[in-house]
Amino acid sequence: MINTTLKYQIAGLDLPHIDSDNRLRRILTATLPSHSENAAHPQYDYWDREFFHLHQVEIFQQASESEQSAILQLLNQGLLTESYFIEKAGVGYMAKMVILAETVEERMLYAMFTADEATHLKQISYFLPETAQNHHQNPFLQLLAEVVESADKTVLLFVLQIVLEGWGLSHYRRLAKSCQHPALAELFTSFLDAEARHHSTGSTLFSQTPLTTHSQTTILEILTKFLFMVQIGPQSILSAIAQIKGHLSRSQRIQILEQLDTQTHSNTRLQILRSLMQKTTADVIVQTLETQGSFTPLPPHQCV
Repeated sequence: MINTTLKYQIAGLDLPHIDSDNRLRRILTATLPSHSENAAHPQYDYWDREFFHLHQVEIFQQASESEQSAILQLLNQGLLTESYFIEKAGVGYMAKMVILAETVEERMLYAMFTADEATHLKQISYFLPETAQNHHQNPFLQLLAEVVESADKTVLLFVLQIVLEGWGLSHYRRLAKSCQHPALAELFTSFLDAEARHHSTGSTLFSQTPLTTHSQTTILEILTKFLFMVQIGPQSILSAIAQIKGHLSRSQRIQILEQLDTQTHSNTRLQILRSLMQKTTADVIVQTLETQGSFTPLPPHQCV
């Protein structure tokens, strides 16, 4: 079982930044691959209403222009902030895997992967104001942090590198394709090769690792929670609309999810995740999740 009282030291979600004039920061900038900070000006119009399917939502269409803009800003900030924290946790995770490596080559790979994540983290931060680079109560990020703290290497490989890194490939590709800011779209596209290497390494190492009953139980516990977050649809959209428009009744929430066609979109994501798991030797995990209905999207009335 995962200990929810952990401080998330490895994930480092709450690690602070140093001042911009600190010498360490200048050394870091000189060490990282060249990237122009001037090419990025933090803003929140990276993805439009069609990306979030808000053009199908009646309450959004009836909102004032300023309300629509505010809702889109919240959703844009949420997407970018989530990506920032995923890469932030990735730095700690890859560094941890350097220590857990069992061969010289594995240690070298994870050392290079740590550099990948550090570079991605710095590059994303150019598009996100430092005021937004604060840990917040995102359920997915909380779950991610808990997993990173795990001492079970088999769990780490399967959940983080096979499932989440594999999912990240699809997610970043989608963000890049629909992004209206050319520099940010190019950045997400540039992440794909590294993410593919991380995913492939996890798959290779997992295939060489015995799956114990304890590891299997822990993986099922984690993935049940994660898949449930996918099953219940875009809760972030409901939250953003409620923040701007005020309290939403149960019927309003159901209507929004119906207009978003949440079951269809959740089903697409769930099938991608199942496909990632099916490519491994963990048939029993996939079968158990299938039997308990974790790959089935929930209807709108069960998502509120």
